[in-house]
Amino acid sequence: MQCRGVVRSSAGLSAVRSCLLLLFIHMSAPVEAKRVPGGRAQTRRVQQQQQQQQQTPANRERVDGAESFPLDFTAVEGNMDNFMVQIKNLAQSLYPCSAQKLDQDMKLQFLKNISVTCNDGSPAGYYIKESKGSKRWLLFLEGGWYCFNRQTCDSRYETMRRLMSSTKWPQTRTGTGILSPQPEENPHWWNANMVFIPYCSSDGWSGATPKTDHSDYAFMGSLIIKEVVNELLTKGLDNAKVLLLAGSSAGGTGVLLNVDQVAEQLESQGHRGVQVRGLADSGWFLDNKQYKFSECLDTLSCAPTEAIKRGIRYWGSLVPESCRQAHVGEEWNCFFGYKLYPTLKSPVFVVQWLFDEAQLTADNIHLTGQPVHEGQWRYIQNLGQELRNTLRDMPALFAPACLSHELITRTYWMDIQVKGTSLPRALHCWDRSLQDNNNNKSNSTNDHQKHKTPPTRGCPLRLIDSCPWPHCNPSCPTIRDQLTGQEMSVIQFLKHVGFDVQKMAQQQGMDPRTLLGMLNNGN
Repeated sequence: MQCRGVVRSSAGLSAVRSCLLLLFIHMSAPVEAKRVPGGRAQTRRVQQQQQQQQQTPANRERVDGAESFPLDFTAVEGNMDNFMVQIKNLAQSLYPCSAQKLDQDMKLQFLKNISVTCNDGSPAGYYIKESKGSKRWLLFLEGGWYCFNRQTCDSRYETMRRLMSSTKWPQTRTGTGILSPQPEENPHWWNANMVFIPYCSSDGWSGATPKTDHSDYAFMGSLIIKEVVNELLTKGLDNAKVLLLAGSSAGGTGVLLNVDQVAEQLESQGHRGVQVRGLADSGWFLDNKQYKFSECLDTLSCAPTEAIKRGIRYWGSLVPESCRQAHVGEEWNCFFGYKLYPTLKSPVFVVQWLFDEAQLTADNIHLTGQPVHEGQWRYIQNLGQELRNTLRDMPALFAPACLSHELITRTYWMDIQVKGTSLPRALHCWDRSLQDNNNNKSNSTNDHQKHKTPPTRGCPLRLIDSCPWPHCNPSCPTIRDQLTGQEMSVIQFLKHVGFDVQKMAQQQGMDPRTLLGMLNNGN
């Protein structure tokens, strides 16, 4: 069967209907069971043998020969996601073109409320891929740093206009990682309604200030989220069970700043049945002292605390009311996760590299191909320990000891593990714990205790590496030399940045040869 040309949406829908029709014809007839050791087919064979013992000889003749079983829908009630994966795979095998016919990209929609804009006054918007049968919604906030005064915003507009204007946004986007529609890449969220909200406000998703004759730029990140949610309520969000507000980098910070606002927005409009949760990736920054002090001349060299102090006034930022009350006059504190999180009501899962590249850049540690000095190496190690300390009370956490930035939309996000557990698995365990907790709670008091449900055995929620140096986790992403682009092994990287095997072995109380062996094995 060959696919020719571009198939219109009606034809695509027809193909899906045909696939499902053939699927149910196929499933209503005797189906040969696959021999999977310990699998569902084995259970059904036992059921079949019990049924055969009760059948007459005449009836039994019809089931002799090829092994078969009748369709049993009760077997999929507790595992609907897996059932949907099987339906999709079977549909695509029956219609080889169906994977091409089904448009899986997210499509651009500009906000109907034209008063909510990007920095330059162009309309804000979002990309969406609806999944009509799903009651789960994933809203993703894009990252991309910030600007905090006229000079830094002018520079950003010249060099990174896509992050300040919608004028050249593409009509579609392809989801990857947790936004992927492919179950092979995204095993637990592939069938959700996907929404990607581009970052064009440069304010850490906090601003509420329009562009006027007296101001050069609009900063409306917080209002963009609110307006997107309002529009999605007309597209099925009003009937949702779960809304996961996710984001990376500045988008991760945006999740922490806005997750309670979204929950309150839905509740105030009568949609109390929607469970709002947050997933903050690489947005848990520290207000620590820089390795080397520098003036606030640009966004990269300016210390995070100074940049936020300046930005929060320039942006006209909104921060969660409970955090504002805890830091009256110093609301900039609410941009740092470890100070903001204790004031939140909504459950949040934090994904954070222990040696985050953006944090190191903000702290004036630049791994630009030259070996780092001993003082820099100590600073990097201390950074990892400081981050561990701030994450001490997080009940849901995935923190690998890697040098990297952002994870949840990377195509390799399934490959990274902490203590033998991948991030998708940890998120699935968190999802299950919240479902169990929601089913068991008898009232709806808003406190963090309700989010500290003990994890199911073999299903951990809190995963953090304990090894003390960057890339000591063997599943960390590939490291490349910034000058040559060539891949480096862990030990090559550590030596490249000035790692002293003898001194580190002495600090750890171990033989240098043992430490070298661990490094060569990626431990």
